[in-house]
Amino acid sequence: MIHDEIEYAALDDLYLDPLNPRLGRENTGPDVKQSRVLELMLDWTLDELAISFLESGYWPHEALLVVKEQLGGRQRLVVVEGNRRLAALKLLHGAINGKPASPKWRDIADGAKPRANLFTKIPYLMADTRKDVSAFLGFRHVTGIKEWRPAEKAEFISKLIDEQKMSYEEVMRKIGSKTSAVRQNYIAYRLLRQMERYDDKISLEHVEEKFSVLYLSLRTDGVQKYLHIDIKADPNSAQRPVPTKHKEQLINFARWLFGDEKAAPLFTDSRNVDEFGKILESGKATEYLERTKAPSFEYARQLAGGDEPELVKLIDSAADSIEQALTRVHLFKDSKKLKRAVSRLWADTDELYKKFPDAKPEAV
Repeated sequence: MIHDEIEYAALDDLYLDPLNPRLGRENTGPDVKQSRVLELMLDWTLDELAISFLESGYWPHEALLVVKEQLGGRQRLVVVEGNRRLAALKLLHGAINGKPASPKWRDIADGAKPRANLFTKIPYLMADTRKDVSAFLGFRHVTGIKEWRPAEKAEFISKLIDEQKMSYEEVMRKIGSKTSAVRQNYIAYRLLRQMERYDDKISLEHVEEKFSVLYLSLRTDGVQKYLHIDIKADPNSAQRPVPTKHKEQLINFARWLFGDEKAAPLFTDSRNVDEFGKILESGKATEYLERTKAPSFEYARQLAGGDEPELVKLIDSAADSIEQALTRVHLFKDSKKLKRAVSRLWADTDELYKKFPDAKPEAV
């Protein structure tokens, strides 16, 4: 449970969370030093919080959520929710005491007069375990107003499922999301973890930067088919989404979607994800991608028949325009300009009929 009685602690008695998903998977773990955690948080726009603390103090309604855990060989008060606020206080305290983390923090501390007890009486609420904080964190950061980045959301969901043994439905109720979104986030994260097995061939940094593209791609039939992924798999079956025998397809997929140090991704606009899925539904287009070192997205799209919808739209639009013209064209039978336009239309239509001889009205 989360206790409802506010307690207070001095700054030095409160510890930043080394397991915070926002730090990135490669930077988290119980052995990560506090100085390293604080360094990683320097670009989290903490200066605005610090200025607010100097002007208004620290209000009890912004109490930190804390658990007691082993850290550095001792039981510590570890902040699970409110790490930005704690980091801002630590950086501000260091700057006021002559150890600014940067010139910006030196300027903030210059002439600062913090309120009494700002660093010695920090409000917090005690939680018995991290699990007790899960529902709050899930709503606030996964579906609420202080959202994590896509990869952080997926990692949080994965921890609820893998470590706390929750089902998709239980996670859905905890964080207020849809079951399908929870499942897709989980499978996307497990796919990311599977890619780690091939980090000599896959640039994981590129993958994490565009995790939302990975997530979106999994909704397409083409990606599911190419990678042999069951998008409705339960957590046990989804531990390794791509069967091992299809690892080459996984490596190809990562290169096309995210690029690497040697090649750019196949496309950069996330709006092309659905087109990418259609490309992978085409055997001809997929073979082209697999055999070409620097394939063209546009050419692959053409091989997959990607131009057809646009062409149909153009022809239909032309037919609509002609039908509208027919309602009034008889009023201008003597117009030379109109005759030239009709002549051009006749020639273009004749060419279309030559390409589609079976498309004449009586044949359709």
